[in-house]
Amino acid sequence: MLLCLSLSLRWWSLLLLVFAFLPILLLSSTPFPFSLAKHSPFPTTYQQALGAGEYIEEEVVVLSSWGRTRTQRLLLLADNSSTTETEQQQLVVLDQEDYSTTTLVLAPRRTYRKDPLNHFKSYTGGWNITNRHYWASVGYTALPFFAIAAIWFAVFGLCLFLICLCYCCCPREEPYAYSPIAYALSLIFLVFFTVATIIGCVVLYTGQQKFHSITVNTLEYVVHQADTTSENLRNVSEYLSAAKQINISQVSLPPNVQTDIDQIQMTIDSSATTLATKTRDNSQDIKHLIESVRLALIILSAIMLGLTFLGLVFSLFGMQLLVYILVITGWILVTATFILCGIFLLLHNVTGDTCVAMNHWVQNPTAHTALDDILPCVDKTTAQDTLNRSKQVTSQLVDVINTVISNVSNINFAPNFVPLYYNQSGPLVPSLCNPFNPDLTDRECAPGEVDLNNATQVWSGYVCQTSANGICVTIGRLNPTLYDQMSATINVSYGLYRYGPFLVELEDCTFVRETFLEIEATYCGGLGKYSHQVYVGLVMVASAVMVSLVFWVIYGRERRHRLYTKDHHDIHTPRPRGHDDKHAE
Repeated sequence: MLLCLSLSLRWWSLLLLVFAFLPILLLSSTPFPFSLAKHSPFPTTYQQALGAGEYIEEEVVVLSSWGRTRTQRLLLLADNSSTTETEQQQLVVLDQEDYSTTTLVLAPRRTYRKDPLNHFKSYTGGWNITNRHYWASVGYTALPFFAIAAIWFAVFGLCLFLICLCYCCCPREEPYAYSPIAYALSLIFLVFFTVATIIGCVVLYTGQQKFHSITVNTLEYVVHQADTTSENLRNVSEYLSAAKQINISQVSLPPNVQTDIDQIQMTIDSSATTLATKTRDNSQDIKHLIESVRLALIILSAIMLGLTFLGLVFSLFGMQLLVYILVITGWILVTATFILCGIFLLLHNVTGDTCVAMNHWVQNPTAHTALDDILPCVDKTTAQDTLNRSKQVTSQLVDVINTVISNVSNINFAPNFVPLYYNQSGPLVPSLCNPFNPDLTDRECAPGEVDLNNATQVWSGYVCQTSANGICVTIGRLNPTLYDQMSATINVSYGLYRYGPFLVELEDCTFVRETFLEIEATYCGGLGKYSHQVYVGLVMVASAVMVSLVFWVIYGRERRHRLYTKDHHDIHTPRPRGHDDKHAE
């Protein structure tokens, strides 16, 4: 009871106002590191660190549990900050196994945070969306908002309980004296924070719309790149399959080459399916998360806007019961908004981590990293085998064509050599240029050879017209059937040869590097900008509604005092005598 008597509503309001401005101070003091240049000095050569953010790289030999030796490169990140001596060097281990497989820790400096799941020790695992310790460390950055949500819920709930207790157990016979200044200020602040809420909702809605759009575009771009690569792999597989069916004048690929094609086809199809499926599944998971957050933001902004408008109207018209109901509703919604602030700050930091991780990986593109979960590189062995097999098959197909040209088309057989004889005559057919040497290195065409680009056009001048039994009746060394078979073989050979650069890029993971470079250049800036805008909008809405709750109560109280003072003044003010005499007459 003494507490009720000693603390007036003004003191409670002052306490709540001080508490309400904490999120604004937090917003103004929260850093938003999103610069790739600042967080991407990831050298790959051995060097001695001279300052903060530089690396020391050492090589040590480690004996594995099964007796083999392997090399580990230790990448130490010097940090001259005010941390402990242990935390001044961050360890990044790059395992180099016997098969040159490398595991790279991505964005180690940016992700160097406290890990609540590991006794608040520093997290050193780098960017990894499949690691719960990574999510815990990122979630720790949003702890201030979760703490504000909890404190707000507890403190404001306690205030509401004590105010209700005071009104129920300590009723006053008459309210406090009316203050015109308090009444005017409460009305001004009420309108001001209502407008601030509306502005915050607009910022929030436009920010989430742009953030959702650029996020979906980014995911669709990644999926498109994966689908394109997968489709190209399947095209190579189809060309190899077509090569098995090649038969020119009963000359085809050797049986051992056909067996090798069967084996590499299974590997190619498996890699293509894995690439497309894994990328699409992870993209769908991320898209579902973004859609859920988007829906929550839209619903929240609409509810907050309606709540603020109704609170203003009910306060102006003195509907105190409805105001109290809105205060209780707003108390819960503000708590939810602060929780959502923390969640979106988490997403903002994860987005920044991802962009920095991509920038880091681009400088170390052959390493195995957690980014394999987003857009995996095709296995290097598979890519190398596919490249070698495509070169081998291309070379073999050229040999098949040249064998037919040398042993069939350019020889004048006697009429009794059927089916090799079809009355060949005229200039000799030029041989096809083999683009590869026997060791599968690139080869330049010899004079007189035709290359894969224009062979069919050149050979079309050597085609004769045939009779019903297939014998040439005009000058020419290629009958239409043989020309069609050679053209089909050329198409397969040229197709495999044309995909050579793609397979080279596949081997060194160029397509993933180009994808990440495009994301970094085109999408990362917008992702950081609009996630920041959503975060700011959430803080504006939460803070404005929080303060509005207080002023609903303050303005309602001052309005009651004003009405009471006005009525009390009318009752106790004597009427002028002339006024009474006039009525008496």
